[in-house]
Amino acid sequence: MEKLQSVYDLSSLQEFTIETNPDDLTEEKIKELSELKKYGLNRFSIGVQSFFDEDLKYMNRAHNAEEAIASIKRVQHAGFENITIDLIYGTPTMNDENWKRNLDIAFDLNVPHISSYALTVEPKTSLDKKILKGESKPVDEEQSARQFKILLDEMRLHGFEQYEISNFARDKKYALHNSNYWFGKKYLGLGPSAHSFNSVSRRWNVSNNVNYINSLEKNELNFEEEILTEAQKVNEKIMTSLRTMWGLKLSEVRSPKSEEIQKSLKQIDAAHYTFENGILKLTDEGKLFADSIAAQLFIE
Repeated sequence: MEKLQSVYDLSSLQEFTIETNPDDLTEEKIKELSELKKYGLNRFSIGVQSFFDEDLKYMNRAHNAEEAIASIKRVQHAGFENITIDLIYGTPTMNDENWKRNLDIAFDLNVPHISSYALTVEPKTSLDKKILKGESKPVDEEQSARQFKILLDEMRLHGFEQYEISNFARDKKYALHNSNYWFGKKYLGLGPSAHSFNSVSRRWNVSNNVNYINSLEKNELNFEEEILTEAQKVNEKIMTSLRTMWGLKLSEVRSPKSEEIQKSLKQIDAAHYTFENGILKLTDEGKLFADSIAAQLFIE
């Protein structure tokens, strides 16, 4: 942060988020992190995932439910009110009642932002191997869809806006950094494996720490780069915009691309979207199929 301050003017910094796990957030660690307030730290992202031990064990998390609650309270006690937590639904260990209880605990803790995702099993992970061996239950898509609908109902009931499919905020406490991704704005990533975007190309630094350091010692930056085609730019706009509550403004897509999108729209179930004043938005039902709907609208 000292180096950043020497290179960039951070006086207008609006959001400085640090991403953490509950088991890291001891009182001593929070005291250390509080020193970053002088550089603008004003937001904590805490990877809670669940407030039930059986879910955390299934997901192979290092913390337990008690630590999850205590870590949030410690951060709040240190004077940080702007907190976001992650919650996962759709785990075989979580019934609908426990999912509602998970949400109730989050509401009682008074966090202003919640990111919530369906459990996905990545290939070659330990969970994937356990499922293949029959040691763990697989993900039930019907359960995930049902708990997603519970999520929407409970969030609305407690005054949260679903401003992106997986993100909910109260009192307009939107994640500014993440919103930049969805709006296609430029961003700069610093450090190993960090990604950057300048609206024309996307680049990512080498992920290996040693290789990254070695390249810097030679006054080089080791990265790969992708130059986006016009079609890729339009398709990314379709994909990200449809995920937000603001939707896709067809006026922002140049003709004849916008006309292609409107033609493709006729192939999609009318119950899955609304199209008013040139803005395309997904309905609650459509949000369950967001990725496939976006793919149907992609241009060649």
